[in-house]
Amino acid sequence: MLLVYAIIFMFLALACYSTGVWAERLSRRLKPWHLAFFWTGLTFDTSGTTIMSIISNGFRADIHGITGIIAILLMIFHALWVTIVLEKRDEKLITKFHNFSIFVWLMWLIPFFTGVFLNMI
Repeated sequence: MLLVYAIIFMFLALACYSTGVWAERLSRRLKPWHLAFFWTGLTFDTSGTTIMSIISNGFRADIHGITGIIAILLMIFHALWVTIVLEKRDEKLITKFHNFSIFVWLMWLIPFFTGVFLNMI
């Protein structure tokens, strides 16, 4: 049953993070509701990752594990930086931030898809 929860959390993370990133990209302006989707996606990702670590008896230093750690760290940095940019009302960053968001999202997709494919084998 834990695996079902982990899968649900990971797909909710994908849905939330993708919504935040692409809504920001399309509007070309960072908005507070994008931030809510970033934090929610990070929360679902961390929950799913934690459950999967429990199921697999810990961290594995393979492509999935290493890129997963990098992705979570990038997502944390991203969410914190968005929070600061919005609080400071930095207009230049508010209108240019989507470039970094796309980069973080693409980096996050690597462990997402390697996790899917490695566990199908």
